Amino acid sequence: GIGIWGNNQPVGWGFDIINFVWWIGIGHAGTLISAILLLLKQKWRNSINRFAEAMTIFAVMCAGIYPLLHTGRPWVAYWLFPYPNMLGMWPQFRSPLIWDVFAVNTYMTISIVFWFVGLVPDFATLRDRATNKIARTIFGAASMGWRGAARHWERYEHASYILAGLSTPLVLSVHTIVSYDFAMGIVPGWNVTIFPPYFVAGAVFAGFAMVITFAIPLRKWYKLDKFITDKHLDWMAKIMLATGMIVAYGYCMEVFYAWYAQVPLEKSLLFNRTNVFGAPYAWAFWVLILTNVVLVMPLWLPKVRANHKYLMFACFSVSVGMWFERYVIIPLSLTRDWLPGSFGFYTPTLWDFTMFAGTIGLFVFLMFLFIRFLPVINIYEMKELVHQIHDQEHGHKDAKEGASAH
Repeated sequence: GIGIWGNNQPVGWGFDIINFVWWIGIGHAGTLISAILLLLKQKWRNSINRFAEAMTIFAVMCAGIYPLLHTGRPWVAYWLFPYPNMLGMWPQFRSPLIWDVFAVNTYMTISIVFWFVGLVPDFATLRDRATNKIARTIFGAASMGWRGAARHWERYEHASYILAGLSTPLVLSVHTIVSYDFAMGIVPGWNVTIFPPYFVAGAVFAGFAMVITFAIPLRKWYKLDKFITDKHLDWMAKIMLATGMIVAYGYCMEVFYAWYAQVPLEKSLLFNRTNVFGAPYAWAFWVLILTNVVLVMPLWLPKVRANHKYLMFACFSVSVGMWFERYVIIPLSLTRDWLPGSFGFYTPTLWDFTMFAGTIGLFVFLMFLFIRFLPVINIYEMKELVHQIHDQEHGHKDAKEGASAH
């Protein structure tokens, strides 16, 4: 059971909740790219939204593993749902953990439906091109009778906008509710009102970093430079930089309210996080400052954003830094409770690390399966882009010929 983890008293939440929050955060960029940018009619999302949506689904799947196992009895996890039962066991709706169950399951459901609806025209293309009878049958069922009629396109667009409208508040609500797990508690370092926007900005920050981390090698390996262009990477880097500044502001506020409140245990917690010479966990706090703030600041310069090697390095450092942020917030706050007699230490075990590595392996494995069997970029939308590129190239060519003739 979970006795092999590093959880103890007073640290009841260790790697399990750290990794849960980290994976949920990574899943935010896909919904943001798909839903909000669709509503804002941003065409540049077409090149990246498909694999960003897939990334969202796989990240939420990895996240869901941890709370299930953390309960200690995953085989009775259905007790968390308000189903009619003879035992009279009902969920405690005042618990933020129950809010998590509903928020994450709603987010997962809408994300899968949104992803599937976007794939329907491409399933029809794969159905028509399939030479294998089994593949033709599978893609035929998934395409839901799509024939590309005007009525089909009209319903497709209506469904996309409705799902985008449903998904947009979910981007804000899901990680807000995850932040309530901490903000509703009375633990020093948790009970603050800045957590909801701070967590949402951090989730988008980590999510876009992961999208760029996948996009750069993907465009190189599959020669997608004309579809996932330098402009796409530049725009994503700008969004990542903007949310990174909000996260940096959150770090400053954590220091400020610990100083301003003058609560002894808040000041003690701040000392425990920041004092390099006297605190056992200070190294984790300064690692997150280095990876989430210092290494990201060069992205203000357009030349640095155009340097794909540094951009990928910065994005990878953000993924590491956002994990350390959760490490600093969750177990480090629990090691210093209100009573000195409740003070303790937290040390993760080998099983914590191996399970985390396993979920990373599962995520990468699912992404590779997706890249292998399904179109990474929208086929029908890219057809339009190919025609535009072709027309532009021929337009420039005709203009040059006209100029030379003149």
